[in-house]
Amino acid sequence: MNYCRRIDDPTGRPFMLRLLLLRHAKSDWADASLADFDRPLNERGDQSAARMSAYLKAEGLYPDRILCSTALRTRQTLARLLPELHRDAEVSLMRALYDDGELDYIPHIRSRGGNVRTLMVIGHNPATEDTARELVIEGRAEDLHALNEKYPTGALAVIECPTETWAGLTAQTCRLERFVRPRLLET
Repeated sequence: MNYCRRIDDPTGRPFMLRLLLLRHAKSDWADASLADFDRPLNERGDQSAARMSAYLKAEGLYPDRILCSTALRTRQTLARLLPELHRDAEVSLMRALYDDGELDYIPHIRSRGGNVRTLMVIGHNPATEDTARELVIEGRAEDLHALNEKYPTGALAVIECPTETWAGLTAQTCRLERFVRPRLLET
């Protein structure tokens, strides 16, 4: 296999693909008449999505393709990310990422990842958290602990996948490169 190596990766562990697994930012529960699907971001969620956008840009975490749930709060999270990315990422809005919110997203990643190197999924819990836990077998102790403790709204797992294709993605083979919580981005 011809693996790519990150120059700044101290482990030198080979990987081919990178998954950016983002839970939507904090949503608004104020209007009880709204269906869950139609809940917007609240002010805190809007601000944390903007901070995450700046973080992605600063860290050079540019997705080639984005799979995003069609729920309003995920689309609003996506809208806050796109202006900072300065790249032409292919965006696929998928109702299945909302409907399958109680399952993990691995089948969608395998079938829709295509031939891109960096894939972002913007989704919901528990599926976002379950996907990360299902894929990851190693990482920094503090990141693994935080991931297992809680996957808060607006959190991002950067997962390195040692596979040549998304179709070949296998559970318990990936490395959690970092786990970024919105509160850590507050200034």
